[in-house]
Amino acid sequence: MTGRGQGDAGYPWLVADIGGSNARFAWVDGPGRPVEHVRKLPVAQYESLRAAAEAYLKELAALGITARPRRASLALATALEGDRVELTNSHWTFSRRQLQADLGLDELRLLNDFEALALSLPGLRSDQVAAVPGPALGSPTGMLAVIGPGTGLGVGGVIETSGGWVALPGEGGHMTLAPTNDYESELLAAARREFPHVSAERFLSGIGLPTLHAAVATVAGQPSSPRLSAEQIVERALAGDALCDRTMTQFCAFLGSFAGSVVLTLGARSGLYIGGGIVPRLGERFFSSPFRERFEAKGRFSGYLATVPCVLITDTLTALSGAAFALQQSVR
Repeated sequence: MTGRGQGDAGYPWLVADIGGSNARFAWVDGPGRPVEHVRKLPVAQYESLRAAAEAYLKELAALGITARPRRASLALATALEGDRVELTNSHWTFSRRQLQADLGLDELRLLNDFEALALSLPGLRSDQVAAVPGPALGSPTGMLAVIGPGTGLGVGGVIETSGGWVALPGEGGHMTLAPTNDYESELLAAARREFPHVSAERFLSGIGLPTLHAAVATVAGQPSSPRLSAEQIVERALAGDALCDRTMTQFCAFLGSFAGSVVLTLGARSGLYIGGGIVPRLGERFFSSPFRERFEAKGRFSGYLATVPCVLITDTLTALSGAAFALQQSVR
């Protein structure tokens, strides 16, 4: 792209991590500077991405930061192809060319949200993660994988190359979810009454937890109506509700099995990272869940997975650093 700032890094930068429920915006003032002035804006309260971005810039102006961004890097919870962008789990849709023009940017870089999260993995500090029982995480090398049950289910990877770390974006959350026993086959059969294709996201996400809970209730002969929200299911599970507790145990089991499949697919022997907003809310309950057992339960490749460390990302802002890193690489 051409325009002012083409020969330099073009600060300041606007970076954002945009999911189905919330959009997090941040600011990068100059080379070597961390992302700062982070704000979380509810997607539902803004007509468009441009409106949310302008609201954020207005907040900065109230703090005395009146410079307009010259470059921006936006991590988006959707697949990206061509000029038109439609968010998978929200009402926002836009033209990347028009958005760049509307915000007056020299460069607008768009990446999948899990591409951005993957790019942040090699730089994560020990205080930004919590270890899942199993092998200890070592220095990042080779291939790393990341999954994240949030509003949707994200999947990504990052590989070390001679030119640095390169992210592998994808839409792995929409892979068909596989059962490992008769009970799980019954759960999937219950869900197929509503959805002809039961992807991993249909159970392992904020939009999917109500479907999983309804399936657990149906198989138990206790169909519930009206449906509970994901937040209610987690809260009631932690409070001791039997059906919600069964739902979250099954959530962790399915997630472990899915995570093991992702690691085998990518060959991510150096580590599996778990992002998203659901798992951190489970606290110690997650660490004592069937997750790790099911992660390793891959028959002849159980020994392979037994050596792979798993960690929970506890810092919810890491994708912003990944988005900034992507822009750094672009500028170089």
